[in-house]
Amino acid sequence: MERMEAESVDLTVTSPPYDDLRNYNGYSFDFEGVAAGLLRVTKPGGVVIWVVGDKINGGRTLSSFRQGIRFQKIGFQMHDVMIYRKKNTPFMRSNAYTNAFEFMFVLSKGSPKTFNPLKEPTVRSGYEMVVHNKGPDAVNNKVLKELKKEKTRTNIWAYAVGMGGTTRDKVAFKHPAVFPEKLADDHIRSWTEPGDLVFDPMCGSGTTPKMALLCERDYIGVDISPEYVAIAEQRIEAYGHIAG
Repeated sequence: MERMEAESVDLTVTSPPYDDLRNYNGYSFDFEGVAAGLLRVTKPGGVVIWVVGDKINGGRTLSSFRQGIRFQKIGFQMHDVMIYRKKNTPFMRSNAYTNAFEFMFVLSKGSPKTFNPLKEPTVRSGYEMVVHNKGPDAVNNKVLKELKKEKTRTNIWAYAVGMGGTTRDKVAFKHPAVFPEKLADDHIRSWTEPGDLVFDPMCGSGTTPKMALLCERDYIGVDISPEYVAIAEQRIEAYGHIAG
């Protein structure tokens, strides 16, 4: 990030190697350095999607919470706290409910300049008499109102994981922690426009750059591991372009 221009990135979608849950080729993670770098390269109105969880060992580490607070202290706004729910690989615990989610912190540099809300179908649509107000007589007053065909999604997003869910690219699973392509795609479409710059400072298997390319956004993906960079390049080459 030191070589990147200040205030040049519209959106970052990334997931850090939190709590040393996996071995990322022996590399360590400088959280404070990465956080400061993201603040420098993010445009005013730009957004950072920080996908993170906690190690569970007797209890939760709450590393995610500490990271969120740190982002606030250095100048980011915690625009939203979203949930990434894993449909099919929950972490079983003997003395607590099954863990099946990670946080998606939506960090913004000021108010987000772009928001394209994703929609989902409503259960009912058309015109219907609905309760409008209850007066002093406790009678429900009804008015004719149009029920829309779709509504904005909630901030809990569920994805299947594993082959076919996370991705169909077999080579991606040479990386120890791959997040779903649809997760990256949904955030890219939500917070950017075509031609915007999407970044991942720990791009691993290359999911964020690949989906940025498919969404017609510019992209930068970097990783400290040459092995992971090779995986990312192989995935992106299949779709037509690797930036120099």
